[in-house]
Amino acid sequence: MVIENKNIILGICGCIAAYKSCDIIRQLVKLKANVECILTKSGSQFITLFTLQTLSKNKVYQDMFEIPDEWEIKHISLAKKADVIVIVPATADIIARLAYGRADDLLSCTVLASKADILICPAMNTNMFNHQATQTNIKTLKDYGYNFIMPEKGELACGDYGDGRLAPVEVVISSIINLK
Repeated sequence: MVIENKNIILGICGCIAAYKSCDIIRQLVKLKANVECILTKSGSQFITLFTLQTLSKNKVYQDMFEIPDEWEIKHISLAKKADVIVIVPATADIIARLAYGRADDLLSCTVLASKADILICPAMNTNMFNHQATQTNIKTLKDYGYNFIMPEKGELACGDYGDGRLAPVEVVISSIINLK
């Protein structure tokens, strides 16, 4: 995919790896992509709206029921404008919600309403990642046609060692570029 002038919706969930989304945004903007962020409520515990807005140079969306400046249904307008939706970091929670078709926040509604390519980048504790429920949900989403960048094995924020560490930023950027 030629990334210049493409609309990339970046979903950021509640995980310590959320800080890496800043570098992803910075690199995508440098490649002249238009990046708009959806920050989940739990994601806002790790990173701020102001940081994401400063880096993306765009409004950051979080609240599904925020009164818009102009008439539009936000999850539909974001879904239609997206060339690709990237969820980084993707938690076990967002993976489960998407696998079951739950639409209870702005990010999940946007993904379910979109025909864009979906790229999911999981990051979580190794036991959560390897749990049968998470693995089943990942398989379900792959069956739906969603793309994944699987996590690496390494030291995790909790001190454990194993699968669950977010893939390197360069891998995420390369994967976005190589979609389609």
